[in-house]
Amino acid sequence: MSEHLDTHAHEEDHGHHHKETFVTKYIFSQDHKMIAKQYLITGTIMGIIGVVMSLMMRLQIAWPEEPNVIFEALLGKWAPDGVMDADIYLALVTIHGTIMVFFVLTAGLSGTFSNLLIPLQIGARDMASGFLNMISYWLFFVSSVVMVISLFVEAGPAAAGWTIYPPLSALPLAQGGSGAGMTLWLVSMAIFIASSLLGSLNYIVTVINLRTKGMSMTRLPLTIWAFFVTAIIGVISFPVLLSAALLLIMDRSFGTSFFLSDIFIQGEVLHYQGGSPVLFEHLFWFLGHPEVYIVLLPALGITSEIIATNSRKPIFGYRAMVASILAIAFLSTIVWGHHMFVSGMNPFLGSVFTFTTLLIAIPSAVKAFNYITTLWKGNLQLNPAMLFSIGLVSTFITGGLTGIILGDSALDINVHDTYFVVAHFHLVMGISALYGMFAGIYHWFPKLFGRMLNKNLGYIHFWVTAISAYGVFFPMHFIGMAGLPRRYYTNSAFPLFDDLANVNVVISIFAIVGGAFQLVFIWNFFYSIFYGEKATQNPWKSNTLEWTTPVEHIHGNWPGAIPSVHRWAYDYSKPGHDDDFVSQIIPLKEGEEELQH
Repeated sequence: MSEHLDTHAHEEDHGHHHKETFVTKYIFSQDHKMIAKQYLITGTIMGIIGVVMSLMMRLQIAWPEEPNVIFEALLGKWAPDGVMDADIYLALVTIHGTIMVFFVLTAGLSGTFSNLLIPLQIGARDMASGFLNMISYWLFFVSSVVMVISLFVEAGPAAAGWTIYPPLSALPLAQGGSGAGMTLWLVSMAIFIASSLLGSLNYIVTVINLRTKGMSMTRLPLTIWAFFVTAIIGVISFPVLLSAALLLIMDRSFGTSFFLSDIFIQGEVLHYQGGSPVLFEHLFWFLGHPEVYIVLLPALGITSEIIATNSRKPIFGYRAMVASILAIAFLSTIVWGHHMFVSGMNPFLGSVFTFTTLLIAIPSAVKAFNYITTLWKGNLQLNPAMLFSIGLVSTFITGGLTGIILGDSALDINVHDTYFVVAHFHLVMGISALYGMFAGIYHWFPKLFGRMLNKNLGYIHFWVTAISAYGVFFPMHFIGMAGLPRRYYTNSAFPLFDDLANVNVVISIFAIVGGAFQLVFIWNFFYSIFYGEKATQNPWKSNTLEWTTPVEHIHGNWPGAIPSVHRWAYDYSKPGHDDDFVSQIIPLKEGEEELQH
């Protein structure tokens, strides 16, 4: 290990002789800190597109059939005289879901913080392979561009729901959104999966091989455990979605029938035989459910770090938290069938998936209780990062409770494909992961850009976002239990749902307010990059290694030798020390015990 570090140090000194150009520094950079910024800014732009789409959907559901100048401006021919065309609504659902789940919450969250924090928190000069890291970002960028291009296809973007079930996604003849837009969707996702796999392999190798002297696995911050296990889940499950996408491309373009059988179009029998759309569901959800935790675990790891730092207390139950991350990773790969209780699944198989699904509530509860216990009697510093972290604990619990209902096959059948499901997964996955992302940005912005975000704007951003999020998704549970189906562009054809129209208007108003106030964050973010207050080296008085590096970014992170680690990452308010934090690089005093709950 020491020889390896010496070599790195030598390379770093040698690197000073090569003047970096604009292109090698900002565009084709191999420095993990710059690549983290690239992921963050690309993910933010994709997030803006995704949020605008969701607001268009809410406008349509609240005021169906009413002309709207926004539709006319943004949708063009898909909104003649300002009235949204029925076909485009499902396309908005499809692309909104795809962008938010994959491009924002997977790449934007994991790509940004895994890249930024893994080398800095384990004591490495950079990722194991800077070149692979650069390639993984540019594949992500290309897949984002292809996805955006698919919005401008003449026949319309992909429109089969974000889960792209066949036959809608497998037959180009099925509808406008099953044509070239669907092909571009599949190409974009194939490139995206390649990007995710390269990134994940890099993260795994870096954590295993490049930890500094003294950084044992049990001294790693929980952020690194979360990123490490997330990368492992990604390597196991993403190839399955890639196989599904490739087989779907073959069904669409080469006449195979992996997912098609006995199809009729306008009374004409098509030649497809022997395939099964349910096979696609199995392949999709084998990634789709681990994907929930690929999105959630990094957010939970970020929350662990921020809650411990801002409670000025050691994280409660470190080993239990690590065990819960590992248990969630294992269980998440054997619960995919709970998405398919209404697919005609054998009831016995349904009971097996119900059991494994309810089992995953245990490690999730361990995390929630450990956060609450860490907060208990802490000296709480309620800055924006801490508020978003506490908000995550709240939405993780409220969203998780409804998951117990959906995980039970007998109960799920009643609310499947209603707004109850939309409310559940937006709270437990969407909002929780976004809160984790916001918390991470507020906390590590000084490390990313050397400046501080405006705290008062951060408070406004949090409170409006938190109130709006519950204002949107809490009522959705009730309209879902009343039977309102999701993905319908209007419910006005059903007198049964007339009484729910006002609830949908309220939900849409909360969504518009919440969406509009994200502009406060966008302004704060881009303004602070250039004009924010200059950051000190360790603004949060935190223990982890990234706060021992200089504020100015240098290639190789530390000027000179990489510091050694002597203790775990959570020695806050430890008796016998003058300060209420003790950095990992400070040796133990004589007779001092190393804590690891």
